[in-house]
Amino acid sequence: MPTLYVAPGACSFGAHVVLKELGISHDLAVVPLRTPGSPIFEVNPLGRVPTLKLDSGEVLTENGAILPFLGDLKPEAGLFAPAGSLERARIQEWIGFLNSDLHRAFRPVNRPELFHPDASTHEAIRAKGLEQLIALLEFVDEKLDGKTWAVGERFTIADAYLGVFWSWLKRSRPELLARLPNLSAFGNRFDARPSVQAALAAEQAPSERQAAA
Repeated sequence: MPTLYVAPGACSFGAHVVLKELGISHDLAVVPLRTPGSPIFEVNPLGRVPTLKLDSGEVLTENGAILPFLGDLKPEAGLFAPAGSLERARIQEWIGFLNSDLHRAFRPVNRPELFHPDASTHEAIRAKGLEQLIALLEFVDEKLDGKTWAVGERFTIADAYLGVFWSWLKRSRPELLARLPNLSAFGNRFDARPSVQAALAAEQAPSERQAAA
């Protein structure tokens, strides 16, 4: 069965949730990041998660590839949409935005040292980054207005990915939640899903490698 490499609290959580939603049996490898000798480097030279190793030995990386691939494995589950449909394009639109814009916007806020080694600059980097992050989060909040999930009334792979950033937000910047009512309502629905709770419990388990379903 496939093996999903994840790190607790990382963006790999979205792919883990999708596997739980689909009920696909898999091995789970919980690995440390930015750590020399981590098992992740055995399958992904860049040392990033999510990484998905298939039964064939092929390895997939990047949420933009893994999430659609998983969604297409069980089309009857409705986590993706038929090829050529507008709904599929909307889901891919969300994934592209989350992957290229929202994910990147968290970086200067949470890790300003990546942008300049001088600690005296970090507060300014963080403050500017927070302005940009808030603007993107307000954009997300507007897009969720009147919707249960990102593209309508059905949970999709886009929601599994968006839930990652909801988790980051409530953990690192809870003071922003009051100004994001639609995103907060989405997040509460996301947190209540059995797949989310099961994935969270599995990633917090003491064993670094375990069979999952």
